[in-house]
Amino acid sequence: MLDALREKPAEAQQAAGYADTLREILQQPATWQDTFDLLHGTVAQQRLARAMEPRPAHIVLTGSGSSMYIGECLAPLLQAGLGVPVQAIAAGTLLTHWRSVLPAGPGLLISLARSGDSPESAAVVNTLLAEAPAWRHLAITCNANGKLATHYRNEPRMTALVLDERTNDRSLVMTSSFTNLLLGGLGLLHGMRGELAASTVETAAANAQNIFDTHADAIAALAARDMHSAVYLGSGAAFGAAREGALKMLEMTGGKVITMAETFLGLRHGPMSFVHPHTLIIAMLSADPSVHAYECDLLRELSRKQLGMAKLVVGHAIPPDVLASGDVAIRTSASVSNPDVPAVLAGVVVAQLLAFFRCLQLGGKPDTPSEGVLTRVVEDFALHGATP
Repeated sequence: MLDALREKPAEAQQAAGYADTLREILQQPATWQDTFDLLHGTVAQQRLARAMEPRPAHIVLTGSGSSMYIGECLAPLLQAGLGVPVQAIAAGTLLTHWRSVLPAGPGLLISLARSGDSPESAAVVNTLLAEAPAWRHLAITCNANGKLATHYRNEPRMTALVLDERTNDRSLVMTSSFTNLLLGGLGLLHGMRGELAASTVETAAANAQNIFDTHADAIAALAARDMHSAVYLGSGAAFGAAREGALKMLEMTGGKVITMAETFLGLRHGPMSFVHPHTLIIAMLSADPSVHAYECDLLRELSRKQLGMAKLVVGHAIPPDVLASGDVAIRTSASVSNPDVPAVLAGVVVAQLLAFFRCLQLGGKPDTPSEGVLTRVVEDFALHGATP
């Protein structure tokens, strides 16, 4: 099905409303290499080094929607590599409650943004520049012309890193911008424990291409089934990926598929009641063997209880006994360096394709789902009490 969609003339793809989204999903392996090369260039290294000097006592990652979930993916990876507390706090929460949620400085606030133009983005930076002067700021964005990239050029406490223009997705939903911003954030580990390795990016790209070439039809077949709801499972860094997967399905189907994201161990504590006969379970397995064991136990329990329509399991070393009839396994390659990174990226790519195919199955247009409800950049709204 994927081949048939991408082989249609550009005009037909545009008319069907999927041209931008499909291109942006499929370009990810190539753009990941571009982002890796950018991070190892002189300009990016100088900017990231400047943001980290002096070394912050705390790091907070912020964004809205998908950008927030990037922060949730990054926080455990950066904390393990940098050895300082790292947490993700939604930009909306910082806008309304920064005094009660922002750790005491000195710290580094990292704003993650595709456009850098959402109302919260600049409002949070403006407020903290004025009210929390011990905090420095780093913006990682896909838009060289956005407010985060342009408005603070004369502010010594602000540094901006702009990714390649191709990552500035034209589709309403974030796809290649999500994964490239995630890799961009890992640039902070340059020269430190957990530094992003070339082999890691190569493994992640090979996994994604294999998903496109080998598994797309199986994902499309699942998306064509009578799916009313979907639960996305992830642990550690992959929980942010699960949250992103749930949002992608919700956005691209206009809420016609109800979604939930949960940790594997958290599912037992009430949310398992969400899993019905028309619920698809998407499981993003960890690369950590001890975590992986807990996750597989949960999948066996779901099979034993005969819960859900089917399971879509993504990861390295998927035991055959976690799969029941009708389940789909997407086996990926692991990397010695940064093992969590290819695992998280594979889970995100699979979730993107699943939502894309389900949108088309329901007669929607992936480039502009939920027309009249959602916009590519959130519309301006009144900022009450925020520093101008």
